[in-house]
Amino acid sequence: MAYFRENIQKMTGYEPGFQPKTTDVVKLNTNENPYPPSPKVIEAIKNLKPEQLRRYPQPLGDSFREAAAKVLDVKPENIICANGGDDLLNMAIRAICDENRPLAYPTPTYSLYPELARIQNCPAIEIPFDGEFNLPAKLTTTDAALTIVCNPNAPSGTFIPCRELRQLAEEIKGVLLIDEAYADFADGNCLELAKTLDNVIILRSMSKGYSLAGMRFGFGIASETMIKGLMKVKDSYNVDTVSIASATAAIEDQKYFKNNVEKIKAERKNLTEQLIMLGFEVQQSQTNFVFAKPLKARAIDIYDKLKEKNIYVRYWAYTDIKDKLRVTVGTPEQNQKLINALKDLIAEV
Repeated sequence: MAYFRENIQKMTGYEPGFQPKTTDVVKLNTNENPYPPSPKVIEAIKNLKPEQLRRYPQPLGDSFREAAAKVLDVKPENIICANGGDDLLNMAIRAICDENRPLAYPTPTYSLYPELARIQNCPAIEIPFDGEFNLPAKLTTTDAALTIVCNPNAPSGTFIPCRELRQLAEEIKGVLLIDEAYADFADGNCLELAKTLDNVIILRSMSKGYSLAGMRFGFGIASETMIKGLMKVKDSYNVDTVSIASATAAIEDQKYFKNNVEKIKAERKNLTEQLIMLGFEVQQSQTNFVFAKPLKARAIDIYDKLKEKNIYVRYWAYTDIKDKLRVTVGTPEQNQKLINALKDLIAEV
């Protein structure tokens, strides 16, 4: 007897990036911020009272909604809190898609999207990017209930101009979710679309720019009508007391946040230049990682040899990207250890 639904039985499930058990490694594989969160986050955690932990958290994360609304110039009612950006993706697909209401997205992109579609047992329509990662025109013809565009895209790091996504939102009949998990590091964003179009959801994450990956906190911005619909499938208490306090303190400290982002952008430029000098072809990135194609060795071989040196980057064996590596931008010291290791590896080829 099969205990699980047929679609669950057949799927393999999403595979997160490898998490080393020790800390004495150079970890550049899961796009975490290399710098600690704002000191105000630590202060907020220390100030929590035992009574706050005994009780259930705020069901809607109102403290964060109010703080984020001020920063983003929207109303708290335009924001929904999530247990990481993945929770918001799950809410959207559960609320919008089913066997007769497909999900569509361009590929290659975040590999969780197809897994969530399989869980929901809804059709997944994949439209390939071209070599320059331009927005595929065919996305307007899918008749999907929900279209997701990761922007900036993972794993390519490329950015689609907001005017093109506005046109997409206006042409499709369904909902457009713009996954802006990496927007903190981009030269622009599409927040304005969520303020002016009823069928747009903007996803944001506190994991990347705000250094809270361990807290699992994300949020969505959309019209009040859209937010109310997503609320219907939200877990009762999907964000906890500690994460609400942490995320609220983090988003209020915009000076600290912006300073860290600028440091990462500077290191991204430096890392890109050094990789090119070593013979890599590197996509111009608008994220906190770079997507690099080694021209003097196979990507899988470099990945394996770096791992032997306790340096972790991300590799996928997927046909369309198996010749590339995704490298998180680390601290100057981490990036230099990577570059030194690569110099030695390439010299051996």
